[in-house]
This record gives sequence, C-alpha cells and structure tokens, in this order.
Amino acid sequence: MPLINQVILITGAGGGLGSTAALALAKQRAHIILLDKSIAKLEKVYDAILAANAPEPIIYPFDLAGANENEYQELADKIDEKYGSLQGILHSAVEFSAFSPIATHNTKDWGHTLNVNLNAPFLLCRVLLPVLQKSEHASIVFTSDSSARKAPAYAGAYGVSKIALEGFANILAEEHEASGRIRVNTLIPGPVDSPLRKRAYPAEDKGRLPTMESLAPAYLYLFGSQSIGVTGQTVDARTFHL
Repeated sequence: MPLINQVILITGAGGGLGSTAALALAKQRAHIILLDKSIAKLEKVYDAILAANAPEPIIYPFDLAGANENEYQELADKIDEKYGSLQGILHSAVEFSAFSPIATHNTKDWGHTLNVNLNAPFLLCRVLLPVLQKSEHASIVFTSDSSARKAPAYAGAYGVSKIALEGFANILAEEHEASGRIRVNTLIPGPVDSPLRKRAYPAEDKGRLPTMESLAPAYLYLFGSQSIGVTGQTVDARTFHL
C-alpha cells in the first residue's frame, strides 16, 4: 500500500542501506527525513528521490555520535513542529571499524562504535517517542547483523552493539505492545552488496551477493500497513516473503 502522508526518519540515510530504504519508501509516497552527518551523501539521496518523482525529502545533517542531548531534543521538536506526528524511524546508521581481538581493541573505536550503534538509537527513541505516540500507528525498525548477533571472535564493539541493540528493541517492543500504537521490530539484512560489506570482507566475490535493492520489500512491509500489529519480531531478509 502507498505510504501517503507517512513521515519516516532514516538515520544513516547517506549510507548504502539507508539510501536504499529512503528511495524505496519515498517511491511509495512517504515523506522522508534524511539524517546523516555527510551533507554530500544526503544531497545525492535527495536528488535520487526527486528524480523518482517522489515527495521532496528533508535533509537534516546530524552527527549521531557528536550531538548532545539538547541537539537530539531539538531534532524531535523540529519534527513535531513541522509535521505534528511521526510514523516511522529506521535506525540504519552503523559504525564498523574492523574485526579486532578484544585484547587489542582501540578504546576510542570502542566508544565511538557504541555511541553510533547503541547510544544514538536510545537517545533518538527517547526524544521521539512522544512524537510517534501522536500517530495512530507508528513503526520503529532497528538494523542488526546475522553474524554479529552470534558473538563470534573478533566482532568487537560492533558485535557487542548489535547484541545489545536487539535486546533494546525487544524491551521497547514489550513496553509499547499494550498501547498498540508503536510497533518495534528488527531487520536482519543478511549479506548484501553494500559498502559496509565491502569494507568488512574486501576479498569476497560481491557478484554472488543480493543487491541492496533486494531489501526494498522488507522495508515496505515493516513500515506499511501489513505489519500493523506485528511487534517484537526479527525479520530476516534472506527468508522474508510477503
């Protein structure tokens, strides 16, 4: 179903999966708030959405790791002032430095990774929950990782953040299940030909991987009317079928 009049905030909107989701949702007439720290990347996604004759998105440059609590609240206030409500948040921003043993893990990388992958989603949800609750139905989607959640060796801060993020998503889902207004789910994209995958596995034959565009049906389901009432679930794109 078209997502007409749905306002959806996407973090990491300049990245591979974030931009893919933004374009897919915008093509269904959703109003997208593009959030990323790279203005150049945001402008590229903005242009792609306009080229698809989709509703004009909003560009919101924002450093998830560097912003303070007041800046997070300012973001929520601006969304509330402009739209009056919010129908979705896609947590797509991700920080990954490298696979590393715990014994030699860089302290700065550890803190930065947890800030982007875990603390930022918490802060965003906390300030935006009142805006989401003004909607009849709203969807929060977290992005996890099929390998990191198994806690393999060398997953480091990235693995720890994904394990914790899934726990956070489950807690949030249970807290809001009774109201029926806000559904909270986790998406496992699986291995896809994305910039992050290239960085993590540079020697891998990416020609054998699904494209990022193959994730579009999962995004449309999680933010569309078909998933209303579905909460606290993990959707694996590799086995997802409508």
